[in-house]
Amino acid sequence: MKSCIKLFVGQVLAMFVLLFLPLQMAKSASHREPQARVRGCITSPEGKPLVGAKVQIVELGKSVLSDDQGMYHLMHLPQGKYTLKVHFDGLPEKYARVHLRGKNLLEMNVRLEEMSSDIEEIVVLGSGEKAIKRESTTSSRLPLLNIENPQVTSVIPKELLQQQVSTDLATAYTNSVGGGVPIAFNQNRTVMLSRGFTVVPKFRNSLATFIQTSIDPVSVERLEVIKGPSATLFGASEASYGGLANLITKKPYDEFGGSLSYTLGAWDLNRLTVDLNAPINDKKGVYFRVNGAVHSENSFQDQGFRKGMAITPTVLYKVSDKLTLTLDVEYGRGSGTSPVRFNPYTQGNIEKSIADMKIPYYSSFANNDLSYTSTASNIILQAQYQISPQWRSLSSVSRTHSGFGGYTTQLVGMRAENMLRAQVRVGNQNYYSTNVQQNFIGDFTLAGMRNRLLIGFDYYNYKQNRNTRNVNTATADFQKGSVGLHKTLNRFYVDSVALKTTATYRTVRENTYAAYVSDVLNVTPSLSVMLSLRLDRFENKGTYNHLTGNTTGDYGQTALSPKLGAVYQLIPQKLAFFANYMNGFNNQTGTDIDGNTFKPEHANQWEAGLKFDLWNDKLAGSVSYYDINVRNILRPNPTNADYSIQDGSQYSRGVEVDIAAAPFAGWQIIAGYAYNDSRYTHISDNLNGLRPASSGPAHLVNLWSSYSFGSGLLRGLGIGVGFNYGNESFHTNTSTAKITIPAYSVLSSSVFYNYKNVRLALKMNNMTNEKYWSYRLAPQKPFHILGNIVYNF
Repeated sequence: MKSCIKLFVGQVLAMFVLLFLPLQMAKSASHREPQARVRGCITSPEGKPLVGAKVQIVELGKSVLSDDQGMYHLMHLPQGKYTLKVHFDGLPEKYARVHLRGKNLLEMNVRLEEMSSDIEEIVVLGSGEKAIKRESTTSSRLPLLNIENPQVTSVIPKELLQQQVSTDLATAYTNSVGGGVPIAFNQNRTVMLSRGFTVVPKFRNSLATFIQTSIDPVSVERLEVIKGPSATLFGASEASYGGLANLITKKPYDEFGGSLSYTLGAWDLNRLTVDLNAPINDKKGVYFRVNGAVHSENSFQDQGFRKGMAITPTVLYKVSDKLTLTLDVEYGRGSGTSPVRFNPYTQGNIEKSIADMKIPYYSSFANNDLSYTSTASNIILQAQYQISPQWRSLSSVSRTHSGFGGYTTQLVGMRAENMLRAQVRVGNQNYYSTNVQQNFIGDFTLAGMRNRLLIGFDYYNYKQNRNTRNVNTATADFQKGSVGLHKTLNRFYVDSVALKTTATYRTVRENTYAAYVSDVLNVTPSLSVMLSLRLDRFENKGTYNHLTGNTTGDYGQTALSPKLGAVYQLIPQKLAFFANYMNGFNNQTGTDIDGNTFKPEHANQWEAGLKFDLWNDKLAGSVSYYDINVRNILRPNPTNADYSIQDGSQYSRGVEVDIAAAPFAGWQIIAGYAYNDSRYTHISDNLNGLRPASSGPAHLVNLWSSYSFGSGLLRGLGIGVGFNYGNESFHTNTSTAKITIPAYSVLSSSVFYNYKNVRLALKMNNMTNEKYWSYRLAPQKPFHILGNIVYNF
């Protein structure tokens, strides 16, 4: 009861902050109507993005700092003629005359090498003429343009999420090439697919900050899906063989501004968010930004709900031209019921589709009384120091805690194809992590060749406390609905049985120490090579059983992870051929029947393809072929089920096409196609040569196309259409049992309208009312509508 009261009070306070603070601060802000905006990218003489460059409208005294991609954005500018000034320590200043006419957007990129004493005349012509930029400087941890990076990164920017009225990360995942149907875990934490493997969003601003529970993505600026095993630069503890998901958050800027947004929709969806930026002391370079959200919705099924709130303040302090400090805080609380997870009966020879099992699509087989509560906090402190024009230092510390208590549920098939029962886990689980990272980034010329060098050190600590009990409910015939199940699927029964059940009460501790180096060498202006190596020491302190006082499973492993790459620019900064070799690994616990310690599981990837950025950014993207081979997979010992054998392997091969296009003004397209062929090899007979069920569909398509009217009577109006497709896949795939998931085609659309400070949007999801499932056999939402209103101040 106390926890419920605390959650209620917290949500009331959050509502107060979200509703009244922006309105009060807005009254003290300038009453001038926003007339125009100027944005673009600031780059160095070598073409790399500059972080912390100051871009100023001289006559108005307004200025902003370029972000980690070199991007800047000046807003709320009245029409007129002004002088744009760009300043970066160690380089001469750049001036340009801008002529703002009407309420438009000026795209203006500045390369400081091209500065002159002359003042250029620039006139706003309109907006929406270029493709949505999807550059990333974080995937390589070096100042590389996308076309210079021998690795593929799929970037989902905020503009795309805004058009789609995104209220969670699951919507963002559907825009990633090969992302598939998002998979929800017990606390509504969602993961995605990439190259035949599941990928969990464990990185925030390139730091390992794993949140075991779900947390609202209100502060996310963009999602970067870095493709392929990336242990060399990001570590093996958190990166998947298929890639990693890196959440880049919103940063403060040096003028008052923000937005207030409300979304409502089907199944009692209510969502209120705020984005508030308020410089604390512009003269001293102290800037503050806070994002917050209150979210509540029910399931489309007969039972199920999700509620939560989040607040994410960020403070940026530009101590000097050389030193910048950033404090990034993320805090969230929530409650809800477990999403559906069904493991059907698979004994004997069985081959069926989930669509033919007659399990009711709109029945959750759950009880809202059996819910969980969760908390999550994440604190990141970063210090960036410009040591010299050629070298800078980036020091980072992150501390994460996530925990949940109460009840989580999964459904299990029992004894017959039409029978199931619920398994309820009762208790508390807490997770803690610490990531300390030091990077030195250099950009210098040696022997006439340009080097972009990364030298880094990384410490990662992980701790888990778990005190839970498992309770089985009565068995029911699911073809008759949940009748009979609710006699035991309730809190009174579960609590009474849990008191008589032996608990799992344990603590797990792990430490990882690593050093890495990565160098991109320009052999010629067109040819560059990447050479990277990581030394990783993993120490598992073992699992401590609080009931017996014993510690088991403690061990240590050391591994080397190389990364090689090459890029040849066929047309400078327009078209490039790339190739890479990358490595990932996963430490394995335990021994075989002879007492031999298991080796780390290793994955090696070869990849080659083309990257392009053509016709003045009107067509950008990549086409690639990859081949991933995983060895040292564990499998059960056929002669003794208490032990495992380490001799299995898996390959994952495929083609990916990622495209961002803007054929003409106002029209933008994001599209992707992924083909993946995954197979087990050298493993037990019932799996050998078969596709892993967790690899998802072999063919996946994603598409989003939008058009915005820039003039005429329909000026400000926009429409968008989306499409996602996946072919037939598996929940279970063995030589004796196959549970298939049907192919799916999901169509969505949106209509949005911008007028002065207000944006209206209407989003329709799953317009054909398609019935489809995730890998965990969770039914997905049928047709539903979302409405959104945003006020920018």
